[in-house]
Amino acid sequence: MPIRIRSAHTCDLTAAELDAVRSLLDTAFDDFTDDDWDHTVGGMHALVLDEDGAVLAHGSLVQRRLLHAGRALRTGYVEGVAVRADRRRRGHASAVMATLERVLRDGAYELGALGASDEAVPLYTGRGWQPWQGPLSVLAPTGLYRMPEEAGGIFVLPVNGTRVDTAGELTCDWRPGDVW
Repeated sequence: MPIRIRSAHTCDLTAAELDAVRSLLDTAFDDFTDDDWDHTVGGMHALVLDEDGAVLAHGSLVQRRLLHAGRALRTGYVEGVAVRADRRRRGHASAVMATLERVLRDGAYELGALGASDEAVPLYTGRGWQPWQGPLSVLAPTGLYRMPEEAGGIFVLPVNGTRVDTAGELTCDWRPGDVW
């Protein structure tokens, strides 16, 4: 069954494509919220489509600032990676990630980052993403807060010559809902 990969900014997706992506994410994740949806839009999307244009898989890359070693790193943060249940284990997630990683490496970003479910860890580590070993924090409106509950779930991909110490502290910018 032939498939195609479509990459586009949120503003270039049709209302039907956005509805299909939201439906896929609602189905793929038991607890997908409006905040999660908000985190997924506003950047570049990679869609795997079947010959009829149905969305089989999705992922997006949104810009964030992560603080590390005294620097604010321009980060492409991966969100909303999902594959339709009846199409899993066919390379669709890898196709999505390859498309997003190409955008990461095009020179616009210094770092890729994502929060991974346990099930997705082999996909990301197999593609060279590194687990963050050091403390994780969020710079909230009321100050800096450590987030030990996120340990083991955040992965990074340094790009374009950026060096990071994955044993150091990594701080994300504030946003409603899940901050990582």
